[in-house]
Amino acid sequence: MEWIGGHRVERKLGEGGMGTVWLARSRGGRLVAVKVVRPELAADPGFRARFRGEVAAARRVGGFHTAQVVDADPDAPAPWLATAYVPGPTLAGLLAAEGPMDEPRLSGLGAALAEALQAIHRCGLVHRDLKPGNIVMAEDGPRVLDFGIARAMEDARLTATGTAFGTPGFLAPEQAEGLDVGPAADVFALGAVLVAASGGSAFGGGTPVALVYRSVHHEADVSAVPERLRPLVAACLDKSPGRRPTTGQLLDELSPLHDGPASSGPAGTSYDLAPPRPRGPREAAGPSVPAAPVPAVPEVPAAPVPAVPEVPAAPVPAAPEVPVGPYGRAAGNEPYAPRDAPPPAVPAMPAYPPPAAAAAPALPPSPYLPGAPIPPPGGAFAGPPEPEFLAMDRRNAVVLDRAGISLGNNGRVAEIPWPAVDVAWCEKGRGRGHVLVVALALRDGTLHSCEVTTRRPAELDAWMAGFDATLAYYSPEE
Repeated sequence: MEWIGGHRVERKLGEGGMGTVWLARSRGGRLVAVKVVRPELAADPGFRARFRGEVAAARRVGGFHTAQVVDADPDAPAPWLATAYVPGPTLAGLLAAEGPMDEPRLSGLGAALAEALQAIHRCGLVHRDLKPGNIVMAEDGPRVLDFGIARAMEDARLTATGTAFGTPGFLAPEQAEGLDVGPAADVFALGAVLVAASGGSAFGGGTPVALVYRSVHHEADVSAVPERLRPLVAACLDKSPGRRPTTGQLLDELSPLHDGPASSGPAGTSYDLAPPRPRGPREAAGPSVPAAPVPAVPEVPAAPVPAVPEVPAAPVPAAPEVPVGPYGRAAGNEPYAPRDAPPPAVPAMPAYPPPAAAAAPALPPSPYLPGAPIPPPGGAFAGPPEPEFLAMDRRNAVVLDRAGISLGNNGRVAEIPWPAVDVAWCEKGRGRGHVLVVALALRDGTLHSCEVTTRRPAELDAWMAGFDATLAYYSPEE
């Protein structure tokens, strides 16, 4: 392959869930990253229609906060999308190389990403997959990648959980449950990104299924975030989309133009989000210009000022007290508290293990790999991942993985290892909606069951097939 549209290919940048990404040059000599869609996606007319609409919307975002879309052909035999090539490491690579951010740089990162999301949302787009690997730390500040294909990929690609498009650990609860997704889902992902940039993990480590389950049923762990920013980050990770701050409110709190700790202190590493332009010795010292003589001004006697009668000040009525809700939010229509609200107490760390501490491999700059396979925290897949199963609604959940079977009923979780299971089965329940009933008979003679509801009959069928396949893998018939 030498040409893609009007772009001459120079080398391959990588491959991901969407297809192959090539570094190419336009006819005018500019570097571009060209994403060529996989054949199985290209054969789906629904994907092409979504891809065409998302590309048209993405063109309106521009390139100030993103990698600008410069060309595309959704109707080609292999549809492709060309964006401006932005050199620089991803946020994931930078954190692996230099470690967590301190408070000033974390505030600057949050403000820059909130501004980028605001620009994307104003064009009618929702990113749906914001994560450190989709953020390039360019010289002039962070750039958000892959917003243009997120919606097009959503119905065509399933994650390892089989429930929704996105990355476990950064996936909003409503997105994990297959509900309607709006800008608040990107705010949730931004909160998880800020936790990761602080050196933590909002929902611990483990399998993708475990991460998705915790994002819906567990409170986020924000203990790694600097204390001043914890209430704001915790609000971004609220389970309810309506209680999360907007991108405008995030900018009010995090903008470096505001006075406060977020804008103070020098920044001396590559985390500088907008480094000052280097100045030469002459420019730094300034030109030497002789000062012109200033003529003397004759003194003029001041005119007498008549006395002004004192006017008593009018009484100022006391402002009514505004009730404050949980997490410092105003109890009225305002979903997030003003910046002078006292920080709430930080909840205790959730009872799940932290991610395994392992040296992350060096990442190539600007990989441009949307929808890449999701490796476990601290490593990469050595081979095909073991099957996992997750069926979940707002109250209950069923998880099958290497450790065994987990049944969550109204917040109470029963963890059952495989050696304790005698018989396990699932069936369609009767009642409102479409219900999956999972029942277990244990070797000690006890019985356990769980019901999970969905609004879509096709999802119920997929759950039943996935349960049986995963059960056969871990507990084959003797």
